[in-house]
This record gives sequence, structure tokens and C-alpha cells, in this order.
Amino acid sequence: PGRLNHFLSLLLGKKVVIRQVLPNEGGRIADENTLLVTDILVEFEDGSLADVEIQKLGYAFPGERSACYAADLLLRQYKRARDKRNREKGKFSYKDIKNVYVIVLFEKSPVEFHSMEKEYLHKSDWRFDTGLELDLLQNFIFITLDIFQKNMENKSIENELEAWLMFYSTQDPERIIELINKYPIFRQMYGDVYEVCRNMEKVMGMFSEELREMDRNTVQYMIDEMQATIDAQAAALEEEKKKHEEEMQELIAAQAAALDKAMKRIEELERKNSSESAE
Repeated sequence: PGRLNHFLSLLLGKKVVIRQVLPNEGGRIADENTLLVTDILVEFEDGSLADVEIQKLGYAFPGERSACYAADLLLRQYKRARDKRNREKGKFSYKDIKNVYVIVLFEKSPVEFHSMEKEYLHKSDWRFDTGLELDLLQNFIFITLDIFQKNMENKSIENELEAWLMFYSTQDPERIIELINKYPIFRQMYGDVYEVCRNMEKVMGMFSEELREMDRNTVQYMIDEMQATIDAQAAALEEEKKKHEEEMQELIAAQAAALDKAMKRIEELERKNSSESAE
């Protein structure tokens, strides 16, 4: 918990303390239809909720998917706050609902992020064009580890947040040595990662049924989308083949017509020659 406290404090720019890890239904980390590496839901001391998620391959519709998850977290906040007030026989207030954070780290980021090749850390900032200030509670942070790695080429690690992102994203021995030398706390973490990897299924249990179903639907969509692309390419090839065959038939027909015309012309010349010879 202390490690995650420290990382999230660096990321959010303020000190946060995890009060508890909230349970998710189910306990299987290796779901056959998922692109997640891991997912953990925590509650801070002030009641805020944060979902921290790492994806192997960025899902389609990253914005829409994250918005749905944030809405789910808000609904969970609302139910908990209302039930607590009911138990205390008090009056519910929307002020009882705290912030929710959706924090997603991508190993391979979705295409939407690649238009900004120099930016790897994206934090939402809700503002109205009139200057109106309202607390909308939903906060999003997206971290593109692949773009981070590209930006760090030929650069040294300059701060703790960069150190954490390097820890999450590199397998380069030279980088790991640099990381451990500058920030020795990561030496023990690498040892712990090794132990986790020896028995990951036993140590990790991260998925809720809702998230797993969303994963299935999203992955299936991506599969369907790829299949649609393949089908479109096959249809284009078939159309090109058909067009080519029609063009060949037209060419053969034209050549046949030209040959027939030439043969007829030859026959006419032969008859003419024969007639002139007879005279």
C-alpha cells in the first residue's frame, strides 16, 4: 500500500493515503478475453475512489470505456453514501459523494494518443467556457508507456515519476541499473515482481464481473472490426479480380474482333490479287 500511495501521490500532485482495497467479484486474473494486465480499485482516506489499470494493448474507445467505468464508480459512491446516511438515520447530501479517478497505463497505447508523440501523461481538466467552477468529480489520467519510452530515448531519468514509469515499462538491463542506482527502493520491487510472477494467479484477483463483461464486449468488437477489415479487403480483391477478368474479356474480344477484321481484309486482298492475276 505504501508504494501505491507514493506513486499515486506523485501522479495526482497531492498526498493520498489508501484506506482499503475494495473487492471485485471473481478472482481470476487470466481471463481469455481480456487485454488487461492488472486492475485494482482503492479507496482513499477522504472517501475518494481510484481505479488503477494497466492494459497490454489499448482497448478500442478508450474515452468512452473510461467514462463508463467512472460512471460506475460514481454510482458505487452514491450507493455507499446513501446507505451510510440511512444507517446513521441522517439526511443524504450529494456533498457526501467524493472524487473518482480512472487511471489507465497503456503498454501499447490506442491510436488516438499517437497524434501527440511528445506527450505521454494526460490529465483531465474540467472547465466551462464561462469560467463557472463546479466539482464534476470524475477525473481521468492516461499514461502511454510506449510513447514515454520513445521520449526517454537517449535521456536520463530526471525525477521520481519518470522512475516509476520506467519501472513499469522497461526490460532494458542498462535502464534497470540506472533506475536502481538512482532510486534504490526499486531493487526490492524487482525482487517482489519476481515472486509475483512465480505464482501470479494466487497473488492477484482483480476483475469484477462488470469489467470482465465489458472486456469481452470490447475485445469482441475489436475482433469483429478486424474481421470487417479482412472481409472488406477480400471483397475489394474479389471486385478487383472481377474487374480484371472483365477487362481481359473485353481485351480478348477486341483482339478477336481486330483479328477477324484483319483476316477479312487479308481475304479481300487475296481475292483482289487473284482477280487481277486472272485478268
